[in-house]
Amino acid sequence: MTTVAESGSTADTLAALDDILARQRAARLAEGMPSAAARRARIQAVIDLLVDEYDAIVSAIDADFGGRHRGYSIMNDILGSLGSLKSSRDRLEEWMAPEPRQAYAPYDQYGATAEIRYTPKGTVGILGTWNAPVFTLLSPLASALAAGNRAVLKPSEVVPRTAETVARLFAERIDPLDVAVVTGGPEVAEQFTARPFGHLVFTGSTPVGRAVMRNAAENLVPVTLELGGKSPTLVSRSADLAAAAGKVAGAKSSNGGQLCVSPDLVYVPRESVDAFVTALTGAYAQLVPTVQDNPGAISIVDERHARRVAGLVDDARARGARVETVPDEQQDGRRTPLHVVVDPPEDAAVLREELFGPAVVVLGYDAVDGVLAALGERPAPLALYWLGTDDDELQAVLDGSTSGGVTVNDLMLHPGLEDAPFGGVGDSGMGHYHGREGFVEFSHARSVFHAPAGAGQPPAALYPEGFEQMMASMITR
Repeated sequence: MTTVAESGSTADTLAALDDILARQRAARLAEGMPSAAARRARIQAVIDLLVDEYDAIVSAIDADFGGRHRGYSIMNDILGSLGSLKSSRDRLEEWMAPEPRQAYAPYDQYGATAEIRYTPKGTVGILGTWNAPVFTLLSPLASALAAGNRAVLKPSEVVPRTAETVARLFAERIDPLDVAVVTGGPEVAEQFTARPFGHLVFTGSTPVGRAVMRNAAENLVPVTLELGGKSPTLVSRSADLAAAAGKVAGAKSSNGGQLCVSPDLVYVPRESVDAFVTALTGAYAQLVPTVQDNPGAISIVDERHARRVAGLVDDARARGARVETVPDEQQDGRRTPLHVVVDPPEDAAVLREELFGPAVVVLGYDAVDGVLAALGERPAPLALYWLGTDDDELQAVLDGSTSGGVTVNDLMLHPGLEDAPFGGVGDSGMGHYHGREGFVEFSHARSVFHAPAGAGQPPAALYPEGFEQMMASMITR
């Protein structure tokens, strides 16, 4: 059994991609509406692959990163994917059921009914990212398969060992007419997004997301974009400062800060900034006491990204910002200490660009209204965090801000909800997966009106003699 991944040149890969798209379309037409049993079997095949082969996947991720703890990869990419797949497997019949809707007058008085039926869109193209290289492929795949679609996956070329491992395992275990895998560099990815998929999913940066959307527009392909942004954390005056610092430290140590929902900006009451920075660096030092030969210190994925993060920190330092480094030592390969940038000037790049690495910005504030005003001037982030006990303030923050999702009194937990949508808004993306909303995202909501048949339909006398009178009677306040 061959897949797109086994092709050689870019041209060969794209030709094979077009071939698999045509064959998946033919298979879909031949099958008709896929049953719940067929959808469940496709999801279960991917579950079985992960359960049986997770060790090879985790090893490939570790090799690509040059050091990513196996426990983290198991938690994030394996268990995270399994959670999405199992949730979709176990609830798809409930989601597939037609939804009754209200028919309209006068037909409703003569027995007419209406409903929505959710139908597959066809083949869903899914482009994953390097920071969660399996989760960003298989979590949206769970929703796509539950909705009755077929799929083609494109793993990130930044993690080539992982991409090849995923391609090999799917070629060995999954029918490519259900799910195929294509590998290749940026040229393949760009051309991938120009294909006439039924739906397209991209996880990555906002600038690339715009390019993906432009390409998809040529074929009028609907898109789900999972992007990012400078996810802020607001530490209330009502919060326990040490506990808040510990939660931020834990979030920044997770995957070396290389997560789309990692906190970038931490707003702290101005009078507590120094105490918070001390608590944050202390908490981080307990989690990551050294980066030297420490498997718990996750590497930056490659030299280009390491230089990018270092450049952002150096720029802030050159502009006069205070920078605390923890642990206070040189990086070990791409294992890098956390850089805490305190109150950088407005023109510093760390205030504009997503950090996506072991760095965080701490900003002092005087009033919560001022923070909300500042956030309102920024592009909407994928995540927002609030830590505290003042319920009135929490309500003000929820009412006065915009973000893809929110975690209250912790960080980065809402994306784990399988029964609620995960997605961004504005610059942080559009659309979502997870839960029923993910099923709906990858379905076409098809309205079906059942007109009354035979003697039960409205009398012919209404047309045209009674038409005007009937219509006039419906003009009400």
